[in-house]
Amino acid sequence: MIRKTTALLAVGAFALTGCTENNAAPAAGDARHLAVTATDDSCQVAAATAPSGTVTFSVTNSGSKVNEFYVLGSDGLRIIGEVENIGPGLSRDLVLSLAPGEYFSACKPGMVGEGIRAPFSVIDSGEQVGPAGDDKQFVDQASTAYAGYVKDQTDQLLAKTQKFVTAVKAGKDDEARTLYPDARMHWERIETVAESFGDLDPRMDAREADLEKGQAFTGWHRLEKDLWPARATGYTAMTSAERAKIADTLLADTKTLHQRTRTMSFTADEISNGAKGLLDEVAAGKVTGEEEYWSRTDLYDFQGNIDGARVAWEGLRPLLKKKDATLDGQIDKEFANLQQLLDAQKQGAGFVTYDKLSKEQVKDLSDAVNALSEPLSKMTAAVLK
Repeated sequence: MIRKTTALLAVGAFALTGCTENNAAPAAGDARHLAVTATDDSCQVAAATAPSGTVTFSVTNSGSKVNEFYVLGSDGLRIIGEVENIGPGLSRDLVLSLAPGEYFSACKPGMVGEGIRAPFSVIDSGEQVGPAGDDKQFVDQASTAYAGYVKDQTDQLLAKTQKFVTAVKAGKDDEARTLYPDARMHWERIETVAESFGDLDPRMDAREADLEKGQAFTGWHRLEKDLWPARATGYTAMTSAERAKIADTLLADTKTLHQRTRTMSFTADEISNGAKGLLDEVAAGKVTGEEEYWSRTDLYDFQGNIDGARVAWEGLRPLLKKKDATLDGQIDKEFANLQQLLDAQKQGAGFVTYDKLSKEQVKDLSDAVNALSEPLSKMTAAVLK
């Protein structure tokens, strides 16, 4: 899961502690290319406005903590785009196609806490926002295909979560442990879409290590810990009533997610940034073995994120091949290389547990993720040009 969706995205959380206004001097030249300087206690965007169209935020982390940068909708909940895991001294670009309207920019030093947010306005440039001509047809096809994929995955997620919850409440722990990673894969395939609903993600997918002060530990990972308590020193198992409450809430939230994804549509930059976001998820938690700390079923999640990123890229391939066939070929090659390494860890219909991997195997997977991340990070700019 992404560690962003806590207090920063809570409903109605518009006033953030320690906010810094986006009042740095505007970048010279291109008004649609804005420099962002993120530190441990500030979030300086070169301008608080930009013309509508393709806007690039070049984010540099000048602090000592890993940082993240977001553009949020006017409600402060919907994530328009994000770049995560920006280490100290590193820079990353976020490329978006922005329509006229009101937004928020936000940084999250250390990837915890309330974050640093400021209003951001997109002024009508009079130019068409989004693709035209043949490009529009390619994007419409990609949007239709990806929306269908999201609906299918949430259909399967709901059905398998229902079975998982039934097993948990019946005390059938062995069955629940078998169902857990299989159901989770459907969440992981659409994780960036699920995370766009800031009220659901913290309840459904928060890891215990990333909880904010006072935040309840609920959702998938709360039940995971109760099913695999071996690594929890001095752990006291939940009562049947406590289990049932957590399980019922997870199922209710899954039903809400399912309902919200029935009518979604996607722009080219949302699809391509989503693919990169899924790869960031792999780098942030799966390849490190932190996501499924109790069950060590991280490779299922790893595969789910890769599946979702691949589907997003494949939907945009006709447009990407037209814009940059060389880049498309690089992405194709690196997906194949990464999948080959994952396939080597398959066991029956699933995967070996993460603790069975050697340091060399983990490093190989990490290197392959980085090799794919580099060309995939260029896809949004390519399809929007």
